Amino acid sequence: MGSPARKRIFFSLVLFLILLLLIRYIVYNGNIMAASQNYVRDPKAPVVVSVYYEALCPDSKHFIIKQLIPAFQKVSKIMEVILVPYGKAQTFTNQDGSFRFDCQHGPVECQANIYHACAIEAIEDPHKRLDVIACMIKDNRLPKEALHKCATQHGLENADLIQKCFDSPRGGELLKLNGDVTHALRPTVTFIPTITLDGSQGRQAAILKNTFGEICKIAGAHEDIEASCREYL
Repeated sequence: MGSPARKRIFFSLVLFLILLLLIRYIVYNGNIMAASQNYVRDPKAPVVVSVYYEALCPDSKHFIIKQLIPAFQKVSKIMEVILVPYGKAQTFTNQDGSFRFDCQHGPVECQANIYHACAIEAIEDPHKRLDVIACMIKDNRLPKEALHKCATQHGLENADLIQKCFDSPRGGELLKLNGDVTHALRPTVTFIPTITLDGSQGRQAAILKNTFGEICKIAGAHEDIEASCREYL
């Protein structure tokens, strides 16, 4: 490399650069921690409950029927529910630009996931949307029949619109978008269903066991639910 003096200068520069990067790393993480500590949740904002699930998954079925529905019935005023049917599926793009899917529980689940995605987009009322999805997931082995049976049961007037969505490229596009959202989760999905509360996967086991209680803890002393949530505050 040259004389000893040049070697000393070179190693001094390397050491200086390492120290500079270390200082920047410490300052950056310190700013993140400070921002996190200073964050105050808006007490009037709803708790955003995102459910990443599969239409034929027994655990997804159990969560939606036994945890999500009861929680929504109690404190729907402070819940915003986002349903993302896809799970551990894979998306492939055909030569014509359309999509095909490989789902964990087989081709029927892919069909059911698309029906769910179309229903979620088509049904504007959050109560009716969740009721129809819960009804369908009870028995999705015949996805088309499940849609029309549940539409009749819950007085849904736009079942034909959902069917058209399924029969058109729109259905695949919606499921592909759900896949993009699911794959973007960090940490990545390892269990279905995965639930986030206000974007966080923290306390996942507790959420799956007692969704209502975990929502109460996040919402805090919200005037619309204080009586219902008192034991958790």
